[in-house]
Amino acid sequence: MGDAPAGAVRMYGLLAWTWIRAAAQYPVSMVLLALATAVVTGLDAAAIGLLFSQAPRIAGFGAPEVLFLYGTSALSFGLSDIVLGTTERLGQHVRQGTLDAMLVRPVSPLVQVATEEFSPRRFGKLVPAAAMLAFALPRAEVAWTPGRAAMIPVMVLSGTVIFAALWVLAGAVQFVLVDSHGAGKSVTYGGAFLTQYPMTMFGRDFVRGVTFVVPLAFVNWQPALYVLDRPDPLGLPGAARFASPAVAAVLCAVAALAWRAGLRHYRSTGS
Repeated sequence: MGDAPAGAVRMYGLLAWTWIRAAAQYPVSMVLLALATAVVTGLDAAAIGLLFSQAPRIAGFGAPEVLFLYGTSALSFGLSDIVLGTTERLGQHVRQGTLDAMLVRPVSPLVQVATEEFSPRRFGKLVPAAAMLAFALPRAEVAWTPGRAAMIPVMVLSGTVIFAALWVLAGAVQFVLVDSHGAGKSVTYGGAFLTQYPMTMFGRDFVRGVTFVVPLAFVNWQPALYVLDRPDPLGLPGAARFASPAVAAVLCAVAALAWRAGLRHYRSTGS
């Protein structure tokens, strides 16, 4: 049992590499698709730039600070999308009966769904995120300390895990609600868009919801308050700024339980 996670990681790498090798047979198409993905993903950053062309600050935050939020959010979401984004297709497999075939193979169905049609073009999503983060960090008015510098990779990793857990949760719901694909996107893609902006843009009740119900505030907002030395609009204790790793761990546990419960209650289509 102790080797199960390592075995799943090995199988994930093997299946992903198989899809990458298949895509590499058409290198020009692969590169163009990756570039197109980077351009489309970068439109969100362009929209932020357009907003700042009309106003010097957004909800009390300057351009480098908002681009910092964009970069950390988009990088976390892009990494999670690369690893687990295709779990949103689970409902399609349930409807078509193809999940039955996955269940009899000696590989986790989660790994099979997550690596389905794995394409290098997904990595294009990371380009604008990394570029904007590299642009914003030296321009943000931050009194850099070792703790603040260390928080950057911690928040990106924690945000990636939080988004990954949300992908799995959204997939697990489709065991029961097959047509919940749109609702899942509102949490994953909607959450990615939401976390690109300061939470001070939104009402307090909404911010409470994305802090205590769907913990999107811990993707980058709470740790960003520490990095940028900003007060919390909800007045949460300072420890909340360091809670992202713990929140990510709890959400992973919840996602794992939900996925296993979905598998246990799945009923074959008989096809």
